[in-house]
Amino acid sequence: MSLWGATVITNLISAVPWIGQDIVESTNTIINLCLGIITLFLMYGAMRTYLLYLKVYTKETSLPTIGTIHKNALKKSNKTLRLDKQEYISIPSSFLAFLAGLIDGDGYIQISKTPKGFITMKLVISLHLEDISTLEYIHSVLKLGKINIYKDLKSPTCKLVINKTDLQEVLFPLFIYNNIFFLTNTRIDQFNLAMYILRNDIKLQSEISEVKNVPFVFEIPKSPVDYTLLPFFKNWIVGFKHPWRYPGLIEFVRENPLTYKRVKKEYKRLCSNRKSYYNLLKYCRDLEHVNKK
Repeated sequence: MSLWGATVITNLISAVPWIGQDIVESTNTIINLCLGIITLFLMYGAMRTYLLYLKVYTKETSLPTIGTIHKNALKKSNKTLRLDKQEYISIPSSFLAFLAGLIDGDGYIQISKTPKGFITMKLVISLHLEDISTLEYIHSVLKLGKINIYKDLKSPTCKLVINKTDLQEVLFPLFIYNNIFFLTNTRIDQFNLAMYILRNDIKLQSEISEVKNVPFVFEIPKSPVDYTLLPFFKNWIVGFKHPWRYPGLIEFVRENPLTYKRVKKEYKRLCSNRKSYYNLLKYCRDLEHVNKK
């Protein structure tokens, strides 16, 4: 009922001589009460609609945590430099694809056990010390992990180490959110096992020793052409062949004659036959030609 309608009814009632002022006032109270109830229902409906929208929107744009994180792990984790979790969503997918390729080629997910049999987990990217600027760049974007330097006289190296908590809260969720995944068999197996451990909140090494079939997180391409059609493949391969000084994919591009035997171990697993190898070789050469223009 509108305010105008309530006023008309009140005026009509007050115009009747035998109806006293008390009745008119009571009528006003009842009408105001009804209007108040109607207003509350309208506000409740609007609030429910807003909350439903907010819930859906948050679900689509949130970065979830994988598994359960113990409160002590959160205390130990250094969050002074880390971005807000929602800010990580704005990191370009091209950067994450490059990072996945770099991890595929020169990183690993280490799953080991403590002397008491508990599982430990970390992700490590290892490069020659002269390439430390690459790790510094990655660290500046992610605000995760710690860079360690090993000044060995023969082969000085540097490593970016990202702990389990940061993998659970940020890096793995980012890969899943952007539908970016590893392409080499070893890294795929490591990632799937890590996700299995985190999702099932497994603490002891003995609990996974008998696990035979670890579920895949992503569907892996079935043919060489399917790899090249992945939306993130161009950026992945840039990361995969980034460390130029190491024996690896760069041999496909710079050395002649190229032979199938020269294929990097992990890349050879990706290229299951000569046809696959030459298909990806042509792709790499075309990519190099474009980059030189």
